[in-house]
Amino acid sequence: MVALFEFLRTNPFLLLFLTVGLAVLIGRLTVKGYGLGMVAAAVVVGVVLATWASTYGVKLQLDNFAKSLMYYLFMYGVGLRVGPSFFNSLKKDGLTFTILAVVCSVLGLGLVVVLSRLFGLPAGAAGGVLAGSQTMSAAIGTAEMAMTQGAYQVPAGSTPEAVTAMIALGYGITYIWGTVGIILVCKYLPKWWGVDARKAAKEYEEQHGVPNLDDAGMTGYRPAGLRAYRLENKETAGKTIAQFRQSFPQYRILNVVRGNEVLGASADLAMQLGDVVALGGRIEDLTANMGLLGPEVSDSKALAIPLDQAEILVTQKSVEGKALKEFRHEEFAGQLQVVRMERGGVPYPVGADTQLKRFDVLFVAGLKSAVEKVAAVLGKVARPSTATDLLTLSIGMILGLLIGGINVPVGGFKVGLGNAGGLLLSGIFVSSAVSRLRFFGSTPNAARNVLEDLGLVTFVGIVGINAGASLLAQLTGVVALKIFLVGFIASTVPPFITWALGYHLFKINAAVLMGGVAGARSHSGPAREAAKEINSSVPWVGFPVGYAVSGVLLTVFGYFAMIL
Repeated sequence: MVALFEFLRTNPFLLLFLTVGLAVLIGRLTVKGYGLGMVAAAVVVGVVLATWASTYGVKLQLDNFAKSLMYYLFMYGVGLRVGPSFFNSLKKDGLTFTILAVVCSVLGLGLVVVLSRLFGLPAGAAGGVLAGSQTMSAAIGTAEMAMTQGAYQVPAGSTPEAVTAMIALGYGITYIWGTVGIILVCKYLPKWWGVDARKAAKEYEEQHGVPNLDDAGMTGYRPAGLRAYRLENKETAGKTIAQFRQSFPQYRILNVVRGNEVLGASADLAMQLGDVVALGGRIEDLTANMGLLGPEVSDSKALAIPLDQAEILVTQKSVEGKALKEFRHEEFAGQLQVVRMERGGVPYPVGADTQLKRFDVLFVAGLKSAVEKVAAVLGKVARPSTATDLLTLSIGMILGLLIGGINVPVGGFKVGLGNAGGLLLSGIFVSSAVSRLRFFGSTPNAARNVLEDLGLVTFVGIVGINAGASLLAQLTGVVALKIFLVGFIASTVPPFITWALGYHLFKINAAVLMGGVAGARSHSGPAREAAKEINSSVPWVGFPVGYAVSGVLLTVFGYFAMIL
């Protein structure tokens, strides 16, 4: 084994990607649906490898430059993801969930700080416990930043390496319950409160027309259709398309073929007997009034109408707050289907009463002309390139690093956002600008996910490796138990208080509040499990705003967990 560890020590890149690869593999392992996940697995793998090597007298360590670079890329990626939702959370209809997220995050920080002092946890443990108990891995970086900036003074008798090791240890011990605990709490809070969440979800679904996102994604049902009919009804013959539309507004004539000539569908075109008419509308309308035109026919010319699918970014202020059902009389109604919707980068249930917010993304499919019309009404067609605009990425990173370099004197030291905080803020600004100017500065979701996933896993893996060598000297059973107890309390108590405030003070629907609590802890897993528990997608309605707000707060709170 000595030879193997010496080989890894002299080949740091091999050591790094071995850690990342093992973390991904271990992170995929689950027991009854629960597992470490690749981020927590990364710190465990890093610590185990480095500690194991230290027993043979081999010190594994990786470059801090690589660690910082990966963390900075991750923080910028987080900013890109939460940007639009973060600003939406500041508006009136998002304030309720913003308040819940702030309360939950502040309670988590407060409990970690108070209990860490009460239990006498070693230096650095509080930062790791906050990151693990609140399942906010990014807080590890801000906890370290407090030390490197001098805001947190390393106690006498300790070393920066020992503090970093304790951050990693605190994170690793508390992360498992932080993940499993919030999932269980979100799933069963309604039962513990004596509330029927399934009934609440059904009431919300009936009131707002919300379908279940977890139903089969591909079925034979299509709400709208396009069919061709040969005009044999003498009462309809002779009418212009505009006159027909006035009598039957539920239909759209999209094409007329006369003989071998394709005439299109101009408003003043008068239809004649024998014309083949392409008619669009909702399925229930197309199957009613069967004799309105004549028999259905299969005509390739009449039905050769371009189809399209696109992402529509909602940017128009005039449509904000409007329900989707308010557009049923628009020219494009019945010509396309809203396949799905995202708000703040996460799925959002779509129903007739779903109100639009700026920077929502609607995924639509239907007639190309209708897609263009709905885009003109709602905002812009988003046809993202698969290429990343590296110029915008570079400008965003430079802007973030400049913001991070701004320090304000406080007492005997200077306080600032630091590079990580500056990059988070820069990502928020850039993503908001890109949302308005789409697609200037394109950073496709796949590229952003690489920034986040690879950046965070690599950073945490390096933290684990660098911490492992000094961990054995600090780790005892008593210390581990104290860390677990602090993490358990800090993870479990805030969701209960958040639920009580949301349910009793703000009177939020119980099913919606399940997602609101998950969002307040910035964890999508509980929202997904809550949706499965009550067989409804309603929990996702309460998720996006809290998810964006708590993601930013908990990341920053890693810094304050150290200095407080």
